Amino acid sequence: MMTRVYVGLGSNLAHPRHQLARAMRALARLPRTRVVGVSSNYVSAPVDCPGPQPEFVNAVAALETKLPPLGLLALLHAIERRQRRTRQRQRNAPRTLDLDLLLYGRARLHHPSLVVPHPRMNTRAFVLRPLVELSPRVTIPGRGLARAQLPAVRAQRIARTRTHVLH
Repeated sequence: MMTRVYVGLGSNLAHPRHQLARAMRALARLPRTRVVGVSSNYVSAPVDCPGPQPEFVNAVAALETKLPPLGLLALLHAIERRQRRTRQRQRNAPRTLDLDLLLYGRARLHHPSLVVPHPRMNTRAFVLRPLVELSPRVTIPGRGLARAQLPAVRAQRIARTRTHVLH
């Protein structure tokens, strides 16, 4: 049985649009998984970041998968590493690629290495805007319709931007 999951993509280093395009190709190659949709790319100002850094390019992908949550997370981290993501001790540091498992079906998971739904997704315009574009009726377990969360993030600067396609 396939489970619908949503993955947030973000980058603000090393040609961010290119990083997202490469990541989408890698997501399409995941075992027992298929990409069923992807939002537009959005450019946004860094949120809760230590000091100045470049703007981010963000998107959300919808996948259907048979992978368990922690197995999927391990593969997402492997994609990040292949794209030279280095995990900093400092939270929200600049990065070549960030892949976040936002939603895993209707599941609510609390594991030391994974919390689903993503605990801050409802406070981030760079997650909510592409998520609602992709799936206007998506529900965040425990919070309700994602689009109902948008008014709370309207002050965060975000805009659609072009999408880089790798051939």
